[in-house]
Amino acid sequence: MRFRYTKWTPESQTDEGRLESLMSLFSYLLIQSSGDVQEAMEWLRQLAEEYGLFDENLSMDELIEKLKEYGIIEEVEGMPVLTTKGVQKIRQDALRQIFSSLKKAPDGMHETPYTGKGVDRLSETKKWSFGDHPTNVDLTSTLTNAIRRDGIEDFNLKEEDLEVYETEHMTSCATVLMLDISHSMILYGEDRITPAKQVALALAELIRTKFPRDFLSLVVFGDEAKIVSLNELPFLNVGPYHTNTRAGLQLARNLLRRSGNVNKQVFMVTDGKPSAIFDDVGRLYKNSFGLDPRIVNKTLDEAVQCRREKITVSTFMVAHDHYLINFVEEFTKANQGRAYYSSLNNLGEFVFVDYIRNRRKRLSNR
Repeated sequence: MRFRYTKWTPESQTDEGRLESLMSLFSYLLIQSSGDVQEAMEWLRQLAEEYGLFDENLSMDELIEKLKEYGIIEEVEGMPVLTTKGVQKIRQDALRQIFSSLKKAPDGMHETPYTGKGVDRLSETKKWSFGDHPTNVDLTSTLTNAIRRDGIEDFNLKEEDLEVYETEHMTSCATVLMLDISHSMILYGEDRITPAKQVALALAELIRTKFPRDFLSLVVFGDEAKIVSLNELPFLNVGPYHTNTRAGLQLARNLLRRSGNVNKQVFMVTDGKPSAIFDDVGRLYKNSFGLDPRIVNKTLDEAVQCRREKITVSTFMVAHDHYLINFVEEFTKANQGRAYYSSLNNLGEFVFVDYIRNRRKRLSNR
């Protein structure tokens, strides 16, 4: 039997590693194709021909069989479609890709500098009070207190002897992620919606796995605003819509109010220019040319209302036109929120670093 060896390089990958890389690439192509499996496969074939992605160890057909074997895609009436497990895989891959580029940042937990009724036990103890969990009783300190008072011969345990471990107070947060799906998100051939969807998928997976007690809702806004489920997210398309930022913020406020959480925030990914509002009788007023004062003023009013309701809006700007940046700065000033002007490549880094950093602050208004 003859073996053929090739020179090892740090870039070399095992068969498992190559398979995982190709599946991650396929996940990204699915986001770009809005969940169209056939279109994503065609793009993958084109990339494979150009960059030599396949060889005798792994072919395109074998990759497709693996995707079926892992339950990521399935055949329905002879057509390949994405499964629920496939949608979850897209979220996981998006999360992994974005976090792999992050600089060192706080761990993904919701700690605060405050002790209280929480989950993680600390080394410090305190006197027991009503409501403390019995599993957090420090037996050693409790018994020592009783013995020190009455001695071992007259041992008598009293309420004042009880000591419990401090626990770290864990905050929760209600978050609405707003995605702009207006036509300008693909204007002039620039794809702004794909990385925006990738960030939304990754954020959803982060909260689902790391912060399960948090409230998260996804809102898309074009001519109007609507709630989108996590499973719908990969299939979103930009439409021939205007940008009704005001409607998106109004829906976000209603969702956050109903969540009942004292910590409320909105992450808005947009190209910045509001171009539509509903008038007082519910008709869509729109103006695609420049920044219409009537539309701008109503949108700024909504930013102020969010501030009054203790809702911080973080705007992630995916365009660099000076007049758009000026509007975002006015909006941020009205809300007393945050604004980030990022390229499409580092959009995810800004979102996640800011999300985790926010979670380490005490946001209660009590």
